[in-house]
Amino acid sequence: MLPIAPAGDAAPPPEPTEAREAAVVFADSQEVRVQPYGGGNIHETFLVTSDRRPPFILQRLNTAVFGRPQLIMANLRVLTAHLESQQQENTPAPDRRWQIPRIIPTPWGEDLFSHEQGSIWRALTFIPAAHTVDVVQDEGQAWEVGYALGRFHLAVSSLSPTALADTLPGFHVTPLYIQAYDAGRAAATAPPTPEVAFAQEFINQRRRGVSILEDAKHRGELPLRIIHGDPKVNNVLLDDASGLAVGIIDLDTVKPGLIHYDLGDCLRSVGNPWGEETSQWQRVEFDLSRGRALLAGYLSQARAFLAPADYDYIYDSLALITFELGLRFFTDYLAGNVYFRVRHPQQNLQRALVQFHLAQSIAAQERAIRAMIGALR
Repeated sequence: MLPIAPAGDAAPPPEPTEAREAAVVFADSQEVRVQPYGGGNIHETFLVTSDRRPPFILQRLNTAVFGRPQLIMANLRVLTAHLESQQQENTPAPDRRWQIPRIIPTPWGEDLFSHEQGSIWRALTFIPAAHTVDVVQDEGQAWEVGYALGRFHLAVSSLSPTALADTLPGFHVTPLYIQAYDAGRAAATAPPTPEVAFAQEFINQRRRGVSILEDAKHRGELPLRIIHGDPKVNNVLLDDASGLAVGIIDLDTVKPGLIHYDLGDCLRSVGNPWGEETSQWQRVEFDLSRGRALLAGYLSQARAFLAPADYDYIYDSLALITFELGLRFFTDYLAGNVYFRVRHPQQNLQRALVQFHLAQSIAAQERAIRAMIGALR
C-alpha cells in the first residue's frame, strides 16, 4: 500500500464553522478565536486562543492520507513519553530549551474529536517564542536544523522500532513510488507540455538504482530505526531570540524506517537556497556549504550511535530522496493533485521540477559531496 489516496477520497477543506466548533470542544469554552496557521501540505492547521487555556494548535486530520488517525495518536503518545524520559535522563545544554508538542485531550479524555460532518480533529500544545523558516538564511541556521534532527535521532535511537505502528506503509520506499508512477501514467490526462516531457525523461533516466537503500537494508547493512519521516527545514522550530533550535514538529510520519531517508531529506531541503516553491526551477542548485553545516550539526548529536556503514550511504540518501520527492510530486500532479495540497493546478508539477533540477545539481557535485562527508565522519 502506498500513501497516495485516490482522488475521490480527498476531503474538502473544512468550513470555518467546523474549525470553530472543534476549537470550542478542546478549549472547553465558547470564547475562542481561530485563525489559519502555517502552510502544511497535508493537514488543515489553526492557532486557537481562548479564555480558558494557553494558545494551542488545532488540526483537521487528512484521513485520505492517514486512514487510521487513532494509530497516529497512539504513536504520538508513545513517542512523547519516550522523549520526555530521555530529556529527564540527559541534562540539556544550559543555553538551550527543547520542547515537544503534547496532545491536548477533549474534556472527556479523547485524543480526537469527530465532527458530525465527518471531519476528525486534534489539538496539540503550542510552542511559544519560536518560528520556522522555509529556506535557511546562512550556515548557522543550517547547523541548527542539523542539530535538531540529530538530537531527535539520538533520543529515539533507544526506542525499539516495534514500539510504533507503521502509519504509512510504503512511505519512503522509492521502488514503490516508481510502481505507482508507472501505474498512474497511462491514465494521466496532463497536457504534453515541455515541462511534463522533461519530468518524464528525467524519471526514465534515474529509475535504475532506486532500490539502493532498500537493498542495503535487506543485506543487513542499514538497520530499521525510528525516523521522523518529514524533517524538512520548516519542521524545525528556532528560538525567536537566540535562533537556536528548540524542537522538531510534524510528528505524524514518525515510524520505523531508515534514518537515511530523514538525513537525505533534511540535506536536500537545507541545501536548496531557492526553496521548494520557487517558480525559477531552472536556477535551483545544491549549496554545498549549507549541506556541510547541516551535516556537522547533525553529527554533533548523531555520531554517538551511527555505525561505519551509515556514513557510506549518506550521499546516496541525498540523491535518492531528492529524486523520490520529485517523483511523488509529479505522480500526484498526473493524478490530479490528490495527496499534496495545492493553491493552483500546476503547483505539484512546479514542485517536481524544483526537485529534479536539485537532483541534477547534486549528481554534478557527487565527488565534492562525498569528500565533504568523508571529512566529517
